[in-house]
Amino acid sequence: MSDKNWSLIISPKRKLLDLQLRDLIRYRDLVFLFVQRDFAIQYKQTILGPLWYVINPLFSTVMYSFVFGNLANIGTDGIPFLLFYYSGTMLWTFFTGCFSNASDLFITNANLFGKVYFPRLTVPISNVFGNGIKVLVQFVVLMAFFVYYLIRGTAPIPSYLALAFPLLLLWLATLGTGMGMIVSALTTKYRDLRQLVAFALGLAMYITPVVYPLSQIPGRFAWLVFINPVSAPIELFRMWFFSAGSVSSVMVLVSLGMTAAFVLLGLILFNQNERNFVDVV
Repeated sequence: MSDKNWSLIISPKRKLLDLQLRDLIRYRDLVFLFVQRDFAIQYKQTILGPLWYVINPLFSTVMYSFVFGNLANIGTDGIPFLLFYYSGTMLWTFFTGCFSNASDLFITNANLFGKVYFPRLTVPISNVFGNGIKVLVQFVVLMAFFVYYLIRGTAPIPSYLALAFPLLLLWLATLGTGMGMIVSALTTKYRDLRQLVAFALGLAMYITPVVYPLSQIPGRFAWLVFINPVSAPIELFRMWFFSAGSVSSVMVLVSLGMTAAFVLLGLILFNQNERNFVDVV
C-alpha cells in the first residue's frame, strides 16, 4: 500500500535536529492535557491546593529577610525586603521548576513514552506552561505588594521596560528547559547524576543574585556570577521594576549566548536520546 493512502505517516527521526513542528501544532491540545495532569497529580488530596503557589515563596521571603536582611545585614539597593526577596525567589523558582521538570523528563514519563506515539517535545512545553501559570500567580501577588509600597511612597516607579516581562520569563524558561534536557539525556543512563544535579542546583542559588544584589558581590567572586546565565535576567527584572541594580550589556549577551547554546545542545541530545531511551530506562 502506498504512503498516499494514509492520513498520517510516522517515521523514525534521522536528522541531528528534527523538531517536527507540524506534529507539535497538530498535538497542541495534548500540551494542555499534560498541564492538567501535572496539576492534578501535584495537588490531589491537598487542603490548600494552588495556594501553595504563594505560600512557598512567602515563607522563603520571610526566612531570607530574617537571615540575610537582618542577621547578615546584606543590602538590597534600597528595595524593600519583601519586594526584593519575593521577586528573586519567584524568578529562581520558575527557572528551577523548568530545569527540574526537563531533567526528569524521560524517567518520569518512561511508561507513557513506551506505549504510544506523540511528539515528545509536548512534555517539556507543557512543563513550561505549568510553571508559567505558577509564576504568573506569584507575579500578581508581587504586584499587590508593590502597589502597597507605592501607596506608602517607598517604592520607585517602574520603567517602561517592565512591559517586556513576558520576554524575561521566556528567557528563563528556555534556559532552564535547555539545560534540563541536556541533563535528562545523561541521567537516562547514569542515575547517579540526578543526586549530583539536585545538590548542585541548591548551591547554584548562592552564586545567583537571589538573596543579594550584584552590587554586594566582592570583586574576586564577581566572575562566578558573571558566567551564571541566570544572573542577568534576575537583575534585569529589578532594574525594570524597582529602578535598582545594574547589569552590563556584556553580561546580558553572554547569558543570551549561553541560553542559545544550551537549548540547541539540549534539543539535539533530546532528539538523539528519544530514539533508544526505552531500551535503557
